Amino acid sequence: MKTILYARVSTREQTAAHQLTQAQAAGFAIDEVVTDEGVSGVTTRLAERPQGRRLFDMLRAGDTLLVRWVDRLGRDYGDVSDTIREFMRRGVVVRTVVNGMVFDGSTKDPMQQAVRDALIAFMAALSQAQAEAMKEARRAGIAHAKAQPGASQKFRGRKPSYTRAQFELAQRMLGEGQGLTTVSEATGITRPSLWRIKADPAACAAALEAWGL
Repeated sequence: MKTILYARVSTREQTAAHQLTQAQAAGFAIDEVVTDEGVSGVTTRLAERPQGRRLFDMLRAGDTLLVRWVDRLGRDYGDVSDTIREFMRRGVVVRTVVNGMVFDGSTKDPMQQAVRDALIAFMAALSQAQAEAMKEARRAGIAHAKAQPGASQKFRGRKPSYTRAQFELAQRMLGEGQGLTTVSEATGITRPSLWRIKADPAACAAALEAWGL
């Protein structure tokens, strides 16, 4: 039985090495790491990603598929839910590094099955909601910047100390309920900046847009 870590990497800050370090720090022993780089989780299903397809061939009953969070497994609510259930039908246990979620299809108890299935639905819906919130914040930031003619040239305010990729990673982690210290260590963003991102993500997105970051 093997434990395979699947890492989807869509930005420079979301490295596979970082996700492996997180998993090992949480106590997981990893046999192999499978990585998709430069792939958007919002637009591409797991089965359509080059390395994502490999997982369906590699994993066997009794194996564990480990991901940082369930959003690594699909592009939206339906995709994430279907993917987790497909692996469970194959006897694969799906686990997450964040919050230590376990999705195991071996249980026969109807109450445990009901709780597990409800949790899958909730986690999948939460992942899609976070992705939509990030896109909306970015759209609002762009709209705000465009509504101020010449603002990017005449007055752009203080230049953000973080990149777009760091900002999006921080938003995702904050949305997952992770603490400021953990997010700061993972993204390199200071706690005061994280407070601003948490309080007004649209304004932060607008600042990034104004500075072309």
